[in-house]
Parts: sequence; structure tokens; C-alpha cells
Amino acid sequence: MQTAIEEYIRRHDDRQRVASARERTHARLGNAKMAIVVGALGYGAFTLGGEPQLVVYVSAASVYLAIAVWHELTIRALARANAAARFYLDGIARIEDRWIGIGQTGERFRERDHPYADDLDLFGDGSLFQLLSGARTPMGEERLASWLRRAATPSEIALRHARVSALRENVDLRERIAVVNAGSARRMAPDRLMAWAATAATLPRARALVILMAVAFVATLVLFLRGGGALPMGFTLLAEAGLVAWLGRRANAVVESLSSATGAAGLDLLSRVIREVEHERVPDADLAALFGRLTAAGPPAARASQAIAALARIADWSDSRHNVFTRLLEIPALYTLQVAYAAEAWRRRYGASMADWVEVVAETEALLSISGYAFEHPADPFPAIVEQAEALFEGNDVGHPLIPAATAVRNSVTLGGPSQVLLVSGSNMAGKSTLLRTVGLNVVLALAGAPVRAATLTLSPLALGTCLRHTDSLHEGRSGFYTEVLRLRLVSDLLDGPAPLVFLFDELLSGTNSSDRRIAAEGIVRSMVERGAIGMVTTHDLALTEIANVLPGRVRNVHLQDHVEDGKMRFDYKLRDGVIEHSNALELMRMIGLDV
Repeated sequence: MQTAIEEYIRRHDDRQRVASARERTHARLGNAKMAIVVGALGYGAFTLGGEPQLVVYVSAASVYLAIAVWHELTIRALARANAAARFYLDGIARIEDRWIGIGQTGERFRERDHPYADDLDLFGDGSLFQLLSGARTPMGEERLASWLRRAATPSEIALRHARVSALRENVDLRERIAVVNAGSARRMAPDRLMAWAATAATLPRARALVILMAVAFVATLVLFLRGGGALPMGFTLLAEAGLVAWLGRRANAVVESLSSATGAAGLDLLSRVIREVEHERVPDADLAALFGRLTAAGPPAARASQAIAALARIADWSDSRHNVFTRLLEIPALYTLQVAYAAEAWRRRYGASMADWVEVVAETEALLSISGYAFEHPADPFPAIVEQAEALFEGNDVGHPLIPAATAVRNSVTLGGPSQVLLVSGSNMAGKSTLLRTVGLNVVLALAGAPVRAATLTLSPLALGTCLRHTDSLHEGRSGFYTEVLRLRLVSDLLDGPAPLVFLFDELLSGTNSSDRRIAAEGIVRSMVERGAIGMVTTHDLALTEIANVLPGRVRNVHLQDHVEDGKMRFDYKLRDGVIEHSNALELMRMIGLDV
């Protein structure tokens, strides 16, 4: 069986060969079109003053049209082949830990007051979202982001494990969805689209009258052109003007609300994604049931992709209303009314199904993102979730998922049981903050239903709270210390939630004096352990390590150390028992030339 990178390389090379062939055909067809144009001009010049043969021009135009259609199909096939090759290049980059800067960053999902998202780099360039996401629609991205920001229940996690396992090897489906838009940007607002679909009809049932009036205009126009007089056509135009005065404002609101919800291109993308999913045959009964929901509710049944494609055509008609030629048809053809009634008819038939279709697409794309990660990182196992009242995190060889595997140092960490809190001392740059993020990111992955970067990981359902970054804010008039205190209050509030808390505090209360820090840190840690929380606290203030003596058995001292070698500071980033016995602050300052 080929490894993931071998499979990706093979597929990339195959898609690249297809792209090269399409590129050659693209060039040849372009040259052929040019040759036909030049030939037609040459023939015209040759027969100048004579009697040109019409059949020659008709034949040339027919051949040109056929080649133009072939050329357009070739260009689309070339775009798909290039997108597929790019998809596998990106996959290879992820496997080789060169993925930063590739794909969506999820920046729009950042929440400043979220209990852990910013501290753990869930969103932004080089984030966990960027590593995981393979979603092509906004709803897929939103679902994946919500999984990272909110812990799932054990039953939800078990269901995701099963679904991801069933989709892990399905590289074909991930590729097909990846290339449906061939790299083009598509506008879509899922919330507004669902709200539009769920809105009750606002136009009276007068579609037949609107169609009849447009047909009547055509009939009276034909009559006029045959010399039948202008009076019937004039009456028809007056009647149409009255119809527009009666229904125009409501019709315009229907069409505008559809246009603001999404564009035709966005609906076309959604239709294509759904088509790939609804045609997929999966052996897993649960996934088959999920995909089977892509059918309109009630008779007559219709595939979701076909229904969305129909709505895309209506949206395209809506966008065309502002075309100058279309405006000329506003009264005689009742263009806006026709589009509005088509939209209302669609909404009556399919509107009730839209929310479920969006739900299936969101769930599927989030699952495919995690299954792609699982396929590309086969050594990362699913965690074991134990349903117990006491908080637990027990990880063997836990690594940071955002650090290249070749350089990441793994540590075994146990929180809960005999020791609820690890108090991590260590010098500057020894890796204390990275260790906290290693634990936090693996908690996020585990509670999102994804594989984790560890040899094994067992944990209970947990709420996660962190306080790792706390800088001052001139705009809000906050000091770094006050920002940290507010953050600690936010994390403390999680103690009142249904799940036990795992907390991660970096350089706790470093913005105040040593005496106050010692007293306050002990109080915070004591309140945490007495409420059943588990966690880690880092510090370079050795006075805080005495908290382990005040809370024996519940708080344990561990440390990360360093040493000077060949005039350089060296770190091994390995976690050891006990308190750090030295500081590197003075040595570090001397190494860069400060006289201390």
C-alpha cells in the first residue's frame, strides 16, 4: 500500500500530464481559430470585386463555432487539471510541513474574547484551521471553525471518528470537491440564503397573469407589424404598466433579497459541491444516510444539486436586470416580475429543504477536512474519550501539531489523578509556552473529533481555558496586567460549566510584584483544584514553585532546562520532574553584549 505522499505524487504527476496535454490542445485550437479568421479575410480579399461564395463563409463560420465550443471545453478541462495538480502539491506541502501560507486562514472566525482560540493560534496564517481546512464553501469553513471553538460531546466525537474513518481513504471525493470551482472566488452568504429560502411568499398568486400579459404583448406586436394598428399594443402596454405599479415594488424586493444572499456563481459552486456528494456511494450506512438527505422534501423528489442549479439560473437572471438591453424588456416582457415569480415558485417548492442541504454540505466538508488530515498524518491516532466526572488528560509523546515533525519535541503529560496541576518552571526560551500550546491544541483536536499529535491520548470531556497572551492596550486604556486579570476572570467563569476545566496559564501574574504574585497565584491555583479543575502553570519566578508545598499531591513541580555550549544557549525541551535550579537571564544578556 502506498504512503500518502507516494499516492499524492503519483496523482499529481498524472494530473500534470493531463494539464500539459490540455495546454497543447488549447494552443492548437487557438491557432486553428486564428487560421480560419485569416483564411476568411484572405478569401474575401481574393474575391474582391467578384462574386464570393456564401457557402464558404457559412462553412467557415460553422467550423469556427465548433472549434470555439471545443476550445471552451478544453479551457475548462485545463483549469480543472491544473486545480487538481495544485490540490496534490498542497497536500504534499502539508505532509512535508511546508503548509504555512497555503489555503484559507480562517481569519474571519477570530473572537477576541474566546476562551482559547487566539492563545492557541486556531485562526490566522500558520494556524490549526489553515492546516486542517479543505472546505470550498463558507458553510464548510464555518462548521470546521465551530468544531475547533466548541467541544463536542462524547457521542458526537464517536460519530465523527466513525465518519472520518469511513472517509479517510476517499481521496477521489476530496479531489473532486477541491476542483469544482477551479480556483475561482465565489460569493455566498449561507445565513442570508437560508433566511431567504425560509421566508414566506410575498407576491400574490398572479404568475399566470404575468405570463399571459407578456404573451399578449408579443401577439399585439405581431399584429401591429402586420398592419393591424397600434391600439391593441398600446392597451397591452398600459395594462403591463399597471401590473408593474401593483407588483413591482414587492417583486423587486424578492429579487434583491436573492441577489444579496448569494450570486449565481456562488450557487453554481454549491450545486457542483452537492452533486459530487450526492453521487458518492459510501459503504458506511450513517454517511449514506447523511448524503441521502440531499433530496427535496415532499413529492416530487428532486436532487439538491439540480434544485440549486435552477436557483443559480434564477439568480443569474436577477443579476442581468441591470443590463441595458434587459432594461428595455422591463415593461413589454415584465422581466423583473417574471424573475420574481420564478424565485417565489422555487422557494415554495424547495425552500423548506435549503437549511438541511446547507447542513449536509457544512458537515460533509468539515468531515472531509479532518479525514484529509487523518490520511496525510497516519501516525496520529484518535484519542480515547472516557466519560467520567473527574477531569483527566493523559498523553504519551504529545507533540505540537503546528511545528514540523522533524523538529518538534514530544513530551508525556498527565493531568488529573494524583496530580491535578503541573507547575512548570524554566528559563526564558526553554519551551514553556510551546508546551502549553502543545497540550491545548491536542485538547482542541481531541474534542473536535480529529486525530491528535501523540502516541496515545486519553481524556475526559473538558472545558478549555487559557491565559497565554496578555499585552497592554493603549486604545482601551488597559495595562498588560489588567488584561491578564480580565482573562483569568473569563477562564474562572468556565468552572461553573457542565464539564470540568483544563486551564493553561503562562507566566502567571508576571506583571505585578513578587509578593503579590505569590499570594495571588496560590489563591488562583487553590480555587482551581478545589473546583476539580486540572491544568498547567508556567513561571520563571521560583517563588511560585512553593505552591506545590502548600498543596502537596495536587500540584507537582516540573521543569524545562537549558545549558550553554560553545557560547550558545542550548535547549532540549524535555519535561523533567522538580524545580529548575538555575536561570539563564543573566547569561543570555551577557551573550548579546549587555554589561550585567
